[in-house]
Amino acid sequence: MIRNPRAPRVGVSAVGGRKTAAARVLLQPGTGTILIDGIPMEERFTRLLWQATITLPLRVTNTNRAYNVLAKVSGGGTSGQAGAIAHGIARALVKLDETHRPALRQAALLTRDSRVKERKKPGLKRARKAPQYTKR
Repeated sequence: MIRNPRAPRVGVSAVGGRKTAAARVLLQPGTGTILIDGIPMEERFTRLLWQATITLPLRVTNTNRAYNVLAKVSGGGTSGQAGAIAHGIARALVKLDETHRPALRQAALLTRDSRVKERKKPGLKRARKAPQYTKR
């Protein structure tokens, strides 16, 4: 089936972020298929931890098989991308049904995790690690 790229997509979209990763998520009524950059989630994110992170908002709201998820993700590493997708899915679920907000808020899925890598400081080996001290 060839889809017209100018045809509107049915569903609700949202943007999620984590570290330096950003994800655009589209939730459509469906059977629970999750495609990330056109690839099934199980192939794109091979670790079960990443898969669990992505599906957490759907499990918290008991909508596992109710929606298909289409996501485009860019930047960051694999863990950050999984977190960004989860954040986007949570935001889209709230747009669909406001009653999901308390459960998603309780699971801390609506809050953008603002922790990023700290910059390296001059005179140190890393952000906080100092060179070994020698007395003599």
